This record gives sequence, C-alpha cells and structure tokens, in this order.
Amino acid sequence: MLYQIYETQRALMEPFTDFAQAAAKLYSNPLSPFGQTPFAQRLSAGYDLMYRLGKDYEKPIFDIKTVSVGKTEVVIHEAIEIDLPFCELRRFKRFTDDSATLTDMQAQPAVLIVAPLSGHYATLLRDTVKSMLQGHKVYITDWKNARMVPLSEGTFHLDDYVNYVQEFIRHLQGRYGNCHVISVCQPTVPVLAAVSLMASRGETTPLSMTMMGGPIDARKSPTAVNNLAMNKSYSWFENNVIFRVPPSFPGAGRRVYPGFLQHTGFVAMNPEHHAKSHYDYFKDLLKGDDTGAETHRKFYDEYNAVLDMDAGYYLDTIKVVFQEFALVNGTWEVKNPQGKAERVVPQDIRTTAVFTVEGELDDISGSGQTEAAHDLCSGVPASQHQHLEAKGAGHYGIFSGRRWREIVAPAVQAFIAQHDGHETTKQTPVDASTDTDTPTTPNPASRKTASAARNATKPAKAPVKTALGATPLVAKAGRSRS
Repeated sequence: MLYQIYETQRALMEPFTDFAQAAAKLYSNPLSPFGQTPFAQRLSAGYDLMYRLGKDYEKPIFDIKTVSVGKTEVVIHEAIEIDLPFCELRRFKRFTDDSATLTDMQAQPAVLIVAPLSGHYATLLRDTVKSMLQGHKVYITDWKNARMVPLSEGTFHLDDYVNYVQEFIRHLQGRYGNCHVISVCQPTVPVLAAVSLMASRGETTPLSMTMMGGPIDARKSPTAVNNLAMNKSYSWFENNVIFRVPPSFPGAGRRVYPGFLQHTGFVAMNPEHHAKSHYDYFKDLLKGDDTGAETHRKFYDEYNAVLDMDAGYYLDTIKVVFQEFALVNGTWEVKNPQGKAERVVPQDIRTTAVFTVEGELDDISGSGQTEAAHDLCSGVPASQHQHLEAKGAGHYGIFSGRRWREIVAPAVQAFIAQHDGHETTKQTPVDASTDTDTPTTPNPASRKTASAARNATKPAKAPVKTALGATPLVAKAGRSRS
C-alpha cells in the first residue's frame, strides 16, 4: 500500500514541479518582464530548488563520448552485448583511426565491472568506467529496475545474480581468452561466490578479482547499515519494506524493495549534509555561480535516481550476507541454472589473483570487511594477494572522484597489468578501427603456471598491504597468517 501512496503523491506533485520549473525559467530570463521585477533572482532560485526537490529522477545515461588512450582521443560507442531479464551486459567499444593506438588497444586486457544492485543505477560507476577505458576493454553489468520487469519473467534471487555473473565471465572468456573482474560494494559477495563455484567445477577462472568496499565479512567493524540488517529479523524486513509494484508499471504486482525507501535510508544517514548541500545550491544560484550549481545538479541527478530490487534478491542478501554470514561460515549453497545446489568454497580458487580495496572513512562497509576475502581465498599463492587502504576516502571515494582517479585507479590498473598473463593473438578484426573484435588467447606458458598453481595446497600468507594517501605509496607490513 505504501508504494501506491508514494506514487499517488508523486503524481499529485508533478504539476507543481512542472510549474516550479517554468517559474524558475520565467524569473531568470532577462527578456521576460518577470525577470525585471525585484527579487526575481531569489524567486527563480527558490522555484528551481523546489523543482529539483520534487521532480522524478529517471535513469541517467553514461554519456561517455570519448576517452584518452595514450595521447590519442578515441570514440566510445555503447552497445548491449547480452540482454537478460534483470540485467544488461553493456560494452564500451573504442574506435580510432590511429593504427598504433589501435594495436595497443587490441593488446589491452578485458575487464568486467560488476556494478552494485543496491538502489542506484550502474551509472554511479561512470568515473570507474572512464578511468578503466584508458587502458582496458570494458564491460559493465547494467542492472534493470525491477518495476520495469514483467511478472512473466519470474523472480530474481541472489542465486540468479551469481549465475548472471558467471555467464558474463564466460562470455568475455569466449571472446578474449580470459578477463579480469572488478566488483564494487554489494557485488563483492556474489562475485566471489561466482568465481569460487567456477573453480570448484574446474572451469577457467578470471585472471584477477578486484573487490572494493564490500561486505565480505559484515561482522567486522559493523556500520549503521550492517547493524540495521543484523538487528532486525528476516520477517521484519519481509513485512515492513517489501511492497508490490503499482499497476502503472510493466512489473505491476511484482514484490520489490522500492528504490524510494533505499533513497530515504541514504539521506537519513546524513540529513544535515544534504540540507546544507541544497542550501549551498540555492546560494550558488543567487550568486550566479553556474559551475557550483551544475556540480550540484550532476551529483543529485545520479544520487536521486534509484531503482527497485526484486524482493527475493533483497531478502536473500539480508539473510545470507548480513544475518547468517554464510560465505565466511562456509555454509552458502547456490542453485545453478539447472536447480542443483552447489557449496561455495573460496578455498578452491587457485589461479585468480585477489586485490581488495577499502576506504579509510567508509561508513557503509567497515574496515576489514573486504580484506576478509584474503583469508577465504587461501588457495591463491601469497604473491597474488594484495590489499589497499585509501587514506581519506569514504565509500564513494574508492570508485569515483579525485581519490579514485589519483589513488585507487592507478593501483587497480597496476595490479591487473601485473597479473594479466596472456598475449594477444593478432587476427584481422571485423572493423579495423575498433579494439574489441580481436580475440586474445592465453599464453601457453601461463597455462602451465596456472596448472601448477591449481595443484598447490599450501595456504596463502598475508596479502601485501599498502596504505595510500594523496601522496606516493607507503608500504605497510602485512599481518601474520596461521
């Protein structure tokens, strides 16, 4: 019922927000007689703020037109490579007429970025994608709003998430020989599970796995987000935050955790900050500071755009990750597409290098939660473990903004380069101006190394740890491991 009330309120507010937008333009236009009245600028700013507070925020676009690869500006074309009921595998294809740059791009590794399905759209990782495109072939999971998925497509559970990730990894392996995986926040858990299951079956696993700011072990340094999930019962979540999609959407009748509830929770974590930000926006409009105002708009266009999550997936995550801690306790079983339950055993991973990233000031995934992946992946040789703590970075800072670009991204790129382990097989591409039609195959020597590593049974030692600030790297000693 709450969802219907929310949608009714939004529909009733829509004419007023449209009026506020029109009034803001009317009072700010110097050619309008209203723009010549006293307090016109103040009235325009007030109406503009009213419009932004009341408007409906739709899914943003990535809008990445070009990136620099070396000294060359290359063109980006987005394409949907795989379209599944609840997710699209989106490809960022790079084009150039410069033969030297094209040769370099064809030799660069393929990276699958697994975006979080936790309320915001994958476009939240726009900065991550732009940075990685400078030296990699990039794909991203673009999760769909559950309210737009018809009931005929069935439900979506955490097991389905894991199976989706495996399908995407296999797709990149089929095209390029192998790939690297980056997971940000929530997907660190299902990505680790996906790679673990592939290893247990004897499948080829990704060359490296980078996990950033995720709740691998939510018991460590629990945050307000963790405490809510831990202190409320499973039935409380099912009865209080799950609602059916109203009839006005394609997914009418689907049980979901609504995006507006998640957004309310985000804002409630820092209400003073958001209130100040909106007031600063109002002052920027009064001062005519277009740069400051546009920065505010860009951030909140992304932050306020939220999606619904299927109830099955949301409740599974609460139970498996935050209440039973099934991954770290070794009790998690995932149903494959054929319906067979398989135990998740991260210790079976042998040939995938593991890199974990945490933000010093992360208030969503606490200190040590992501680093816990190293203890679980004990079958990976010690030389292929690394941990990074980004000094001064909060949760969003580890994948977006200045600290991501200056601190985290270079470390992630260096780790991928260190563990790439394959060469490009030069073939004539379908389109000689693009980087992604030439497949790559693993180096035979690296296959022998992988085979030897797979037979290794010695547990890994502590990961190499680095503490990073805005200045050069400072090595820290790793902790001992029994």
